[in-house]
Amino acid sequence: MWLAAHLPYPLQIQLGRGLGLLSYYFAKSRRHICEVNLRLCFPELSEREQRMLVRKTFLSNGIGLIEVAISWFRNPEDFRSRTTVTGLENLQAAIDQGQGVLLLCAHFSSLEMGGFLFNLIGNMDVTYRPNKNPLFQAAMFNGRIRHFRHVYDRKDVRGAIRSLKAGRILWYAPDQDYGAKHSVFVPFFGVQAATITATARFAKVNNSAVVFFSHYRNEDNSGYHLDFAPALKGFPSGNAEADARTTNELVERAIRKQPDQYLWLHKRFKTQAAGPSARPY
Repeated sequence: MWLAAHLPYPLQIQLGRGLGLLSYYFAKSRRHICEVNLRLCFPELSEREQRMLVRKTFLSNGIGLIEVAISWFRNPEDFRSRTTVTGLENLQAAIDQGQGVLLLCAHFSSLEMGGFLFNLIGNMDVTYRPNKNPLFQAAMFNGRIRHFRHVYDRKDVRGAIRSLKAGRILWYAPDQDYGAKHSVFVPFFGVQAATITATARFAKVNNSAVVFFSHYRNEDNSGYHLDFAPALKGFPSGNAEADARTTNELVERAIRKQPDQYLWLHKRFKTQAAGPSARPY
């Protein structure tokens, strides 16, 4: 990973595309998951268009693997000239409220790069899910702690709350399937999906501003675009389903701008209200 992180950027992109192409042909179970997700979420696309989007998704995720290496072993300043930012005034307005900022994100293939490049404009705390492999876990934690003041296990709710109460920015991605226990079932691309309710609970603790953070790889792979949306109004509303629907709509709008860059390889619809037999995979 260290070697890949220090290659010339155009070569990194080509290497990532190569990894993505290999995955497309050999990671058949993941390709099946991707195909099911895209068929459910983009029924308006023809079969040919869906196949093309599946392939583009794998290429994008391959590049994302190289970006993980970059994020863990490089300096963000190396990529300043490749980064554009919009909506910074929205983030600053949220910070100025002084009650912490819950920075909502989604699992795009550029996820690591987005957090890495955020360091060009500020600093934040992040939540994450530890990896079961001890070596990979150590590389991941050490790579992230280089850039973020605090790196919290996603189960460390107290740590996350302390971050917001201290007036800091906390990165949080609520768009994966974590089971039914702390979730409600609301639409995601028109399909009922188990959606965690923790987003609203975190925001409520300190009346923190909630800002959606989008990060995209440029269409021509020349660099990156970071965008901060205006802080949500009337969130949380007090209605768990309405709030979960709001977060899903934010994620959905972000995905539609660059659908191939989303992590469709995740079983987003694994948990079903009707039980395991209703799983689409």
